[in-house]
Amino acid sequence: MNIPLPQQRFPSLFPDDEPVVQGRSLLPAAREPGAYVPRFGDTDFWDFNGVLKRPANVNAADWKVNFTLELEDPYWNLLAREMLMFTFNSRHPAVLKRGVVLDCSASARSLNHIASRLRSTARWANVNGLPPHPGEWSVEDLRQRVKDMPAEGISPQTIRNHVTTLKNLAAAGPGLSQPWPEGDPWPGQSARQVAELAPGTVIATPTVPPKTWFPLIRAAWAYIHDLAPDVLRADRRLRGLRATARASIVGLDERLEQWLADPQNKIPVCAKSVDGQAPVVRWALLMLLLGYEGDCSSAFLSGGSPARNRRQALILDTVAEGRTTTHALSGELVQVTRPDGTTGPWHPGIDALALFELKTVLRDAAFTLVVGLSMMRDSEVHEILRDPVVEHYSTPAISSTKIKGTTNRPGKHWWIAEPLVEALAVAEAVSFHPERVFAPVHANHTDGTVVGVHMLKAFVAFVNANRAWTGLDEIPLTYIRPHMFRRTMAMLTDQFPGSEIATGIQLKHIATRALANATTLGYAASDKDWARYLKDSLDNVKFRKIKELYERHTAGEEIGFGPGAERVKDAFDQITATVKARNGDARTADTLLRTTRIHIRFGMLNNCTADHTNPVGAVCLENAIIPEGHVGPLDERCRPDRCANSMIGPEHLPIYDSHQRKQLEIVNNPSIPACRRDLAERELDITRNVISMAREAQ
Repeated sequence: MNIPLPQQRFPSLFPDDEPVVQGRSLLPAAREPGAYVPRFGDTDFWDFNGVLKRPANVNAADWKVNFTLELEDPYWNLLAREMLMFTFNSRHPAVLKRGVVLDCSASARSLNHIASRLRSTARWANVNGLPPHPGEWSVEDLRQRVKDMPAEGISPQTIRNHVTTLKNLAAAGPGLSQPWPEGDPWPGQSARQVAELAPGTVIATPTVPPKTWFPLIRAAWAYIHDLAPDVLRADRRLRGLRATARASIVGLDERLEQWLADPQNKIPVCAKSVDGQAPVVRWALLMLLLGYEGDCSSAFLSGGSPARNRRQALILDTVAEGRTTTHALSGELVQVTRPDGTTGPWHPGIDALALFELKTVLRDAAFTLVVGLSMMRDSEVHEILRDPVVEHYSTPAISSTKIKGTTNRPGKHWWIAEPLVEALAVAEAVSFHPERVFAPVHANHTDGTVVGVHMLKAFVAFVNANRAWTGLDEIPLTYIRPHMFRRTMAMLTDQFPGSEIATGIQLKHIATRALANATTLGYAASDKDWARYLKDSLDNVKFRKIKELYERHTAGEEIGFGPGAERVKDAFDQITATVKARNGDARTADTLLRTTRIHIRFGMLNNCTADHTNPVGAVCLENAIIPEGHVGPLDERCRPDRCANSMIGPEHLPIYDSHQRKQLEIVNNPSIPACRRDLAERELDITRNVISMAREAQ
């Protein structure tokens, strides 16, 4: 029972038996009679495990608030518990009656973070000689607390979180029974401004360096696509042997003779053996192959029994004949080319011990691919349940749960490519968890949580340690975290024309305008480490498309309509004439195509032929406010029907034809509002102009 403290201004708003969890969905076990839910009067800890559903990527320890160290002091203990109650139950009648409204998220994990900030604040006060209880502090002391944080190496984002907690404590002052300095220490300033954080459009998350990205993704795909079948086959074989194994060794000698009589059966031996010595027999595995439990392997080991000695001698003689294998479980493995130029199996031999490790590696490889290519958050990847691949708008997608920024755990879909379908199938095959895909792959006493950072780190280490066998490229040991892949993929996706909206949808950011919001733009911002790679890659793709246009033009096919198309055709004709004049071949044409200044930006609705350094005639720049540092046309203001740089390709016409029919339906529908009909008529005029331009050219 809590004893009133001498500093208390009034009794606490919450009685000791008040449940901490109110207005939230409890787990079934917590709703059973006699189940215990944390109470306000619990001064040691509040444990939410088994009470509230815990996110898949959160450890059990993070789902428990401990009032330890500095928070064991009765003053700080009561202050912390009241603050956490205000945060967790912001709609509590007693809280609302006191006029306390806090601007903060509320989850069991966030309570742990708030308790940690209070603990560090009390520790700072003790080090700097302040009174032990904050009732004797001033708001200037709180400002000094934040001023001292950069010198401690604390990041601006963490400082922002501390400022938020201190501002919320000030807002909660009317409801706190313990004294706290009155007034907001930073009136009129947000926590971001106090912490001097960069504007919201600048994303602090770095990208995965390209030197790490490419070998890491290739290695993950190699393990999933090429090597996983061998591992899963060995796993099925081992489980089958164990399921049918007998505990009694009755009839072992007869069974051994029958087994050895078949020349296809070979003695399982260790992959590594000392030079000049006979291979080491895998006795436990041999017993499984014979149909007995591996624990019965002592029936072969010498111990004075004539029967044991006879069996062992028979096996060792067979080994001496060279009738051995290191692939008894898997059979022949996939052949790979190793760094030294030799060709051979990708693993020295998959036995039960190696299989234990390789199943974990497959899970880590699948996690690397999913987190690397799907743009899902780490928490969303961990929430993936079995049978996650569904059809969403006629496209394969991952079904999972979005946790960040929500309280009701809404279901969402993330569109994926075929490699991720394969990766999820492998992860599901090795998962030991009854529901989750990314979980421990073996029985253990943990809470079933795996850490994304650890999986990435372990996979990189395993790939590099086994390169001599697998032949995979070495992965540089750089700093990588799951959220960095989300940022990298957003940046890569944004390089494709018209991808801004799609990127915003996949990132699950709520758009407040026709295009994606500021956060999406920040995620998709370019990165200097990727600039050279992207430029080379995009230049190569662009050249291939220009070369294809040239080949179609020289073959007499139509490549486009409009003034921009005519300039491109003229440039192609000049190249053809030059090739003929030089008696050149296809190589000469390629060289001229690379050196001739042909400006084409390929798009979904048209191709832009404007010179980026001197976009003369670009309608999109008329009466436009050009952003600082921008060079070239403004894609979002493109007018394909009016611009002198527009090139309408044959591939664009079906889109305009479909759009024309859709706008006609809207215009002819009497129930459509007038403003919407006016917009459809303007769209219809643009579409008709484009189609007329193409028909006139034909």
